[in-house]
Amino acid sequence: MTGLEDHLHGLWLPLVTPFQGGALDERSLRRLTRHYSAQGIDGFILGATSGEGMTLREAELERLVAIARDEMAAGRCTLPICLGLSGVDTSRLQDRLDETADWPIDGYLIASPYYVRPSQRGLLAHFETLAEHAAWPLALYNIPYRTSVNITNQTMLRLAEHPNIVGLKDCGASREQSIALLRDRPKEFRVLTGEDASYFEALVDGADGGIVLSAHVETATFAAVYAETKRGNHDAALARWHEVADLTRLLFTEPSPAPAKYWLWRCGLIDSPEVRLPMVEVSSELAAAIDREIERRTKVAA
Repeated sequence: MTGLEDHLHGLWLPLVTPFQGGALDERSLRRLTRHYSAQGIDGFILGATSGEGMTLREAELERLVAIARDEMAAGRCTLPICLGLSGVDTSRLQDRLDETADWPIDGYLIASPYYVRPSQRGLLAHFETLAEHAAWPLALYNIPYRTSVNITNQTMLRLAEHPNIVGLKDCGASREQSIALLRDRPKEFRVLTGEDASYFEALVDGADGGIVLSAHVETATFAAVYAETKRGNHDAALARWHEVADLTRLLFTEPSPAPAKYWLWRCGLIDSPEVRLPMVEVSSELAAAIDREIERRTKVAA
């Protein structure tokens, strides 16, 4: 597929990466891909934060992409895939772009360099260098509470002028900054919220969609929130949002993606809730809370 900017809207799922016995669980990955491809999502993010991408070896990441694409092809599904990449060394990231240039993806989601706290000039040079080098379009990932540096709107608007930088996953945690960016951005530049708890609010403010970990659960409802908002049916969208808003808190009670993985395991979508250190599986208290919520929703659905 080409033209990522044409697909960068709606509900995107940052897919968890299933593990079992320390290895990539390919059977569960196939099951997840088949399941969510039929749930009304608009695209997959693979190997990013929710997918524990920084713990994946290169061969595992390549296998992750290949399996997801293979399962979609088997189901005659052509959802776009963005590959999550991150790092603090611009040169090394250029190498990663070269190594993945012929993978069956549609673009990259690239986070700001973490820990080193570059200046705005440094961020501008970093992302422009990567955009010039990449074979596929880039969506940027602004998440200052993880990276310790905020991409300001002034910098973002300059980056948005680059033809190979087509969008943003916005986790800036400032509604004021987000609204200003939505007002001033170029028409073709896509902004998707990455703040699960602010999904409805961001859509009302004019965001093009969301990259929502919580949408692993009640996926169709999250998709309906987007669809109703875009139709201008805000009351209907709000009603659907109220059905899932609590999930966005429950699934982030402890570090993500462990709570989502536990839920998916309890529902049989993955064979193990395993995460990789330094992540750990959910506490017994949260496991019990998730079990209760699964039981409650099962009864409501019945």
